[in-house]
Amino acid sequence: MKLWKGRFSGEAAASADEFGASISFDRRLFRQDIAGSLAHCRMLERQGIIEKGESEAIQGALKGILDDMEAGAIELGPAMEDIHMAIEGILTERVGEAGKKLHTARSRNDQVALDLRLYLKGEIVATLDLLRSLVGLLVSMAKDHRDTVMPGYTHLQRAQPVSLAFHLLAYCQMFLRDMGRLGDCLGRMDALPLGAGALSGVSYATDREFLRRELGFASICENAMDAVSDRDFALEFMSCASICMMHLSRFCEELVLWSSSEFAFVEMDDAFSTGSSIMPQKKNPDVAELIRGKTGRVYGGLMGLLAVMKGLPLAYNKDMQEDKPLVFDAADTLRDSLSIFAEMLSRVKVRGDSMEAAAKAGFLNATDAADYLVKKGVPFRDCHGIIGRMVLYCLAEGKGIEDLSLDELRGFSERFDDDIYGHIDVRACMEAKKSEGSTSSESVARQIAAVEKAIGVDGDG
Repeated sequence: MKLWKGRFSGEAAASADEFGASISFDRRLFRQDIAGSLAHCRMLERQGIIEKGESEAIQGALKGILDDMEAGAIELGPAMEDIHMAIEGILTERVGEAGKKLHTARSRNDQVALDLRLYLKGEIVATLDLLRSLVGLLVSMAKDHRDTVMPGYTHLQRAQPVSLAFHLLAYCQMFLRDMGRLGDCLGRMDALPLGAGALSGVSYATDREFLRRELGFASICENAMDAVSDRDFALEFMSCASICMMHLSRFCEELVLWSSSEFAFVEMDDAFSTGSSIMPQKKNPDVAELIRGKTGRVYGGLMGLLAVMKGLPLAYNKDMQEDKPLVFDAADTLRDSLSIFAEMLSRVKVRGDSMEAAAKAGFLNATDAADYLVKKGVPFRDCHGIIGRMVLYCLAEGKGIEDLSLDELRGFSERFDDDIYGHIDVRACMEAKKSEGSTSSESVARQIAAVEKAIGVDGDG
C-alpha cells in the first residue's frame, strides 16, 4: 500500500505506477537511506519525539533490513515505488506502528537529497583514491623513462624533442587538477540537507547539528528550500567527471595513435586488445577506444541533467527523479574507466628506439639551431627565416640539419661555428631548456619530486 494514499479515492493506473517508479535505479541508495534513517531515528529519540523503546525497535529493524539487502534476501519490485518508500514499508511490516513514526519531521525531498549527497561523497573519495594511484603509476613510469627521447608535437606534427617522462608528467598535472576539482566539489557538497522537510523546514524541535555530526557532514544547508530544490552539487560532480574523462580520452587517443604501425611508439598488451573477425593480422586497442567513447557518454549525462534542471521552479519537482540514472552512470563510468586505464597502462610496452628515431627525424632541432644563432647576436626573426631556408635545403638534399657540413651551414649564416653540432643533438636540445617546468633532466627531476609530494609519496628522485 502506498504510504501517501490517504488523499486519494481512486487507484493509480498500473502504467502510471510503472512509469513513475524509480526503485529500479535508486535501489542502490539503500545503504545511504538506512544510514540517514538510523541517524534520524536517534535524533527523534534524543529530542523526545519518539520513545526509547520505539527507537530501539526501529534501529534494530533497520539494521536487519540492511543485512538482508546486503545479502540479496529482499526483492524490490516496481510496486514499492522508490527505495525510501520500500524501506519504510518493510520497516512497518517488521515493527508495526513504531515504524510509521520514523518519517516524523522528514520528507522524501530532504531524504533523497541526503541520500544522493552521501552517495556522491563516497564516490568522490573512491575516485580520488583511483586518481592518486594513477598519478603514482605515471610518476613511476616517468622515473623509468627519464632518458627515453621522443618527439613533442603541435598540430600532430613533430615539433621539439622531449623525454617520455616529461610527456607523462604533463598528464600528472592534469590528473592532479582533477583531484583538486573533485576535492573542491566535495567541500561544497558536504552540507547536510536532512531536516529541511519538504521545502520550508519542520515544526518539530529537531537537532540538525546532531544529525550533521552523526552523518559526518561539515556543515548544514542554511536554507531549507535550497536544500531540497537544487542539484548543483551533482552537476558539479558530473562536470568534474567530464573533465577527468576528457583527460583520459586524450591519453587514450595518444595510445591509439602510438600503437599504430605509423608511430610504433608502444605496443598494447594482448590482455587489453582484440582482433578482427576477418583480418587475422589485426591487434586493435579496443579498451583505449572504449574509454574514449565512454567520455561522450559522461558528457551526455552532464548535458542531460543540466537540461532537466534548467526550467524547474522552486522547490522540488518530480523531474528531479531523473538525476539519479545520469549521476550513477557518470560515477560508474568514471571509476571503471580510471581503474581499467591504469591496469592497461601498467602493461603497455614502450618502444624507446622508435621514439628516439622519430625524435631524430623531422627537424626537431630547428628551433635550437635558431636559438644558437640568437645567442650569436642574430635577431630571432632573421634566425627563423635562415633556419626555414635551411630546412627547405635539407628536404631537397635528403639530409637532417645535423648532417650538414660546416661549409653548408655557413652558406646560410656566417655565424655558424664548429660548436653548432653540440647544440643540435636531440639530447642537447632537451638539456638546453633552462625555464622552470621544461623537459631538461634537472627540471623533470624537480617535477617528479613535486608530483610525489602532491600525492603523499616519499620519492627517491
